[in-house]
Amino acid sequence: MREFTVPPVITGAPVGGLADTVFQHAHEEPGRVVLGRKTGGVWRDVTSGELAAEVLALAKGLLAQGVRFGDRVAVMSRTRYEWTLFDFALWAIGAQPVPVYPTSSAEQVRWILADSRCTACVVENEDQAMTVGSVVDGLPELRLLWQLDAGAVDALVADGRGVSEDVVHRHRGAVTPDAVATVIYTSGTTGRPKGCVLTHANFMFEADTMAGHWESVFQASPGEQPSTLLFLPLAHVFGRMVEVAAVRARVKLGHQPVLTAAELLPGLAAFRPTFVLGVPYVFEKVFAAARRKAEAEGRTGPFDRAVETAVRYAEAREQQAFGIGPGPSAGLRVEHQVFEKLVYGKVRAAMGGRVRHAMSGGSAMSRRLGLFFEGAGITIFEGYGLTESSAAATANPPGATKYGTVGPPIPGCTVHIAADGEVWLHGGHVFSGYLNDPRGTQEVLRGGWLATGDLGRLDEDGYLTITGRKKEILVTSNGKSVQPAALEERVRSHPLVAQCVLVGNDRPYIAALITLDPEGIAHWLSMRGLPQRPAAELVHDTDLSAEVRRAVVAANTLVSQAEAIRTFRVLPEQFSEERGLLTPSLKLKRRAIEKAYAMEVAALYQS
Repeated sequence: MREFTVPPVITGAPVGGLADTVFQHAHEEPGRVVLGRKTGGVWRDVTSGELAAEVLALAKGLLAQGVRFGDRVAVMSRTRYEWTLFDFALWAIGAQPVPVYPTSSAEQVRWILADSRCTACVVENEDQAMTVGSVVDGLPELRLLWQLDAGAVDALVADGRGVSEDVVHRHRGAVTPDAVATVIYTSGTTGRPKGCVLTHANFMFEADTMAGHWESVFQASPGEQPSTLLFLPLAHVFGRMVEVAAVRARVKLGHQPVLTAAELLPGLAAFRPTFVLGVPYVFEKVFAAARRKAEAEGRTGPFDRAVETAVRYAEAREQQAFGIGPGPSAGLRVEHQVFEKLVYGKVRAAMGGRVRHAMSGGSAMSRRLGLFFEGAGITIFEGYGLTESSAAATANPPGATKYGTVGPPIPGCTVHIAADGEVWLHGGHVFSGYLNDPRGTQEVLRGGWLATGDLGRLDEDGYLTITGRKKEILVTSNGKSVQPAALEERVRSHPLVAQCVLVGNDRPYIAALITLDPEGIAHWLSMRGLPQRPAAELVHDTDLSAEVRRAVVAANTLVSQAEAIRTFRVLPEQFSEERGLLTPSLKLKRRAIEKAYAMEVAALYQS
């Protein structure tokens, strides 16, 4: 199959802007709980009426400080309650938030703020304020800087007390669906981030489609309020879409700023969401934590048997859903029930005890992991999308999940497989182009179709499987996109290094395979009065490893922490054309290298 379309579930054209939802809900149900705010380690409920009042007060403060309709305001922070306030307050006055990763380097911050011509910036803490300050000379249009941890919200609210509420509402009334809602920067083909321009209509289409078609996910059991804990970065389009969808669908939303397992698992246990939206990394960590606990308690054998049972049970249910099997046998159902209390219930308890559904995106999840969670009572709907498609373009639907695929197109979207295998997308979620980059826009928008740069195939049911990337951007398992060329070049510039290849696709972090330059090694030994030795004998030399580490550290200064090389392996021989690892023009054959050194790559990710 070369093309597949799913009819839309949304009827009628979008109206107004994203901030309208906040005030509409406050008018209809002022006492309904819509947010959870953690203060002093305790979660406090925030109602629709309270949220609208806070958004209005902050919007008045922004106007008082000179933020105007159409202005762009950078937000550099971890995922926290105040980010959501700023998003909706800025949308209420027709301004455009520009998200910046909190770990971004000074050069990345300078580029994003300069390219987007931000007039103001919100940071979380003093370190980020200093990062912005270090490049402020190159940002002539930046006039205002607010720091959340220094009381920015309270100060702005105080500044806005003299501004009439009507002024905010007049601004809000002027926002139309085709107005720009945000500019989100993503890695481009040159390695320099590109600003994806997304409209209010893009967000409305995406959020309302997800909430409508995946109603079982966005609803809760009788007597429960639907809720989700947002732990994805709000600087990422997936996190922003979760934020918007939760508010529009009246789902209680909490914010979790730290994604590490040590912080996330207690957060899930305390907030007790009914569903979560995450990246494969999160589900991998939950599984790994469960297995480590079983191992510590001397129950590795039963745990592994429970995993096998869950996988077989889920596979049988999957076959039944597609009419190719009878479902789990009586014996398998009994075996599955035995492990429900022993293992599966404990896995769900680790996620708060109420989670029955999840959505995963950002990178590929292993089929086996998805089947395990399905068998353990948590259905994970895996999807696929880009910043340019306002997050999800495909996703597995309720009742018909094919693990190992990213599902069919979301309703109202079409997926087309081009002649070269590239995935093209069409629908109301596709962005309007790159900011200040008409050539880049022309390269990816072709007659209304978004050429994704990813390779894939559609099966007979219209389910998409991503098979690779046309360009060599790495995507880690936590969804971070990394352009390897600049890092590799910087490492390779060290005199002891001959070649450098980054790995990290669908893995938790970036790592590197490095080969040594024979002449550089000979000189290094000579200068130290050491006998000459072949490079193969030096791969474990501590002094040489320290030298190579310096090259890695220097390269890491070019990028954020999430993009940095975490670890590396020095190889005993160089990549060569003879071994099929280089092209005739000496370009690296990345897939061939990773396959040839599969054991070395695996060792880089062993904890």
